[in-house]
Amino acid sequence: MSRPVPEHYRHLRTFAFGDSPALADELLELVVKGIKTATCSTEDEPNTSTPGERWVVLDGRGEPRCVIESVEITYRRFNDVDAAFAHDEGEGDRSLAYWRHAHRTYFGRLGRFNEDMMLMCERFRLIEVFGDLPPSEP
Repeated sequence: MSRPVPEHYRHLRTFAFGDSPALADELLELVVKGIKTATCSTEDEPNTSTPGERWVVLDGRGEPRCVIESVEITYRRFNDVDAAFAHDEGEGDRSLAYWRHAHRTYFGRLGRFNEDMMLMCERFRLIEVFGDLPPSEP
């Protein structure tokens, strides 16, 4: 069921985390639970953000689910991402080792991985959730 975006958010840009519907839903759930408060992308991706900018986050079906606000943007090389940032990304066991493995795999699927690649590292805060998230699949 489609959820309308409240009027005061309709001007915002939209995006979904990850590169598949399943990953979009998994990462969205971490955001809504307050576990995921950071993300990264290659510096050449079109969805670059600025501190204070708000985004509508879509689920794996393209439905709007929440609004986040960027609070910090830094640029670092893949090998310079630290354990604190990996923890804030909220994935897996939240370790730097897990982060490196998962992001090598993710950026490799996109054909963009390089040990020295520059990343836009963004911290954000959750502003509002639209409705309830569907139950996680087993």
